[in-house]
Amino acid sequence: MGHWEKREPNIATYPPLEAVTRPAVDTDAAAYYLNRRPQTLRSWACFDSGPIKPSRINGRLAWPVAELRRLCGV
Repeated sequence: MGHWEKREPNIATYPPLEAVTRPAVDTDAAAYYLNRRPQTLRSWACFDSGPIKPSRINGRLAWPVAELRRLCGV
């Protein structure tokens, strides 16, 4: 598979948002729940322009599950 081919996320990888018990999820999971591309969320973090703000933990973005639930209406 070339880098230009779209990869569909494995639905089994991400449990329903209601079932997530961790306080934060990584960028790929947050993008899945928000139905956005991961790069969109990275852009939000970089420019502080999105509807949700991540925390940075050891240089990685951590997206708060409570805010994801609020945005998704869960």
